[in-house]
Amino acid sequence: MQFTVSQETIVRPLQLVCSIVERRATLPILSNVLLRVHGNQLSMTSTDMELEMIATLPVSVEEEGKITVSARKFLDIVRALPGNATISLNAKDNKAVVKAGKSRFSLSTLPSDDFPDSEGANYIDEISLPQSALKSLLDETSFAMASQDVRYYLNGLLLEREETTLRAVATDGHRLAMGSLTTANPVAEKNSVIVPRKAIIELGRLLNETDDDVKLAFSNQQIKVELPDIHFTSKLIDGQFPNYERVLPLGGDKEVLAERDELKQALSRAAILSNDKHRSVRINLDTDQLKATVTNQEQESAEEEISVDYKGSPLEIAFNNAYLLDLLNAIPDEKVKILFTDETSSALVTPADQKFERQYVVMPMRL
Repeated sequence: MQFTVSQETIVRPLQLVCSIVERRATLPILSNVLLRVHGNQLSMTSTDMELEMIATLPVSVEEEGKITVSARKFLDIVRALPGNATISLNAKDNKAVVKAGKSRFSLSTLPSDDFPDSEGANYIDEISLPQSALKSLLDETSFAMASQDVRYYLNGLLLEREETTLRAVATDGHRLAMGSLTTANPVAEKNSVIVPRKAIIELGRLLNETDDDVKLAFSNQQIKVELPDIHFTSKLIDGQFPNYERVLPLGGDKEVLAERDELKQALSRAAILSNDKHRSVRINLDTDQLKATVTNQEQESAEEEISVDYKGSPLEIAFNNAYLLDLLNAIPDEKVKILFTDETSSALVTPADQKFERQYVVMPMRL
């Protein structure tokens, strides 16, 4: 097998493919990337047995074939070479020789036949939508996913299809983020899948702020994502996601309208003196005024006061400040609306302009 390619052509797709390779893979072959040369194209495949990513790019082919090399070493070599370098790779006799200018690297290889084959899936639902729309939906909800929770079904993002709506929901049991967008592909009956956390993070890296289409396809066990020159699949989490509709607070009669950036900066400053473990912030509401107070174990305190639009009765309530900052960072709008019921009930946070249909729920902390 032998091909030639420029450094600037191969470096980004190789970085994307190598991003899912585990540093301490259980099988040596899983630390490798599969290189397959056919026609005038190179395809690079990586997998961790849960996710699989394939990148294709044009190359100059001298000899077709396929081989596997260390993903990390190959990526490090390519990244270290100058941007204008022409890279050639020649594989034979269990060695892959990489050359560029006066640089030469000889890498060990493993047989391509040992590389895990991706299982074919019967995809029952497919949709196509702009990359920027899907990226926004994921960015504005995925932060609320759990990480290594024993309730394994929370360590991912719920994607739900209903008529022409694609809904994303994430929760770690203390907060919830929900968003939706309209698609051109209607679905006959409501269905949902739970996509693992790692797959959502990788998908966020793959998507661009463009109107170019991304295609999603779902089966009972897998999700498939197709982008120009990138093919990505992930196994799904087999579990029952909580009924998120029951978590949404109803009947909140205390409404606050605030400038998102002003509130975020006030909470960020107050957080300087917060206790790393509890991260609590006390919120006091009075007519057209919101006061945020943080105290720590050293008896130090921070107090921030901002003007808001609030006409309800006085209220004192506490939250995890990090959770509030996470959702304020996720909302792109200039103003936010916060609905409170009482000091023991969850708060509902939404953009003041609901055209984006984003909803965030945060549970209070004990005062």
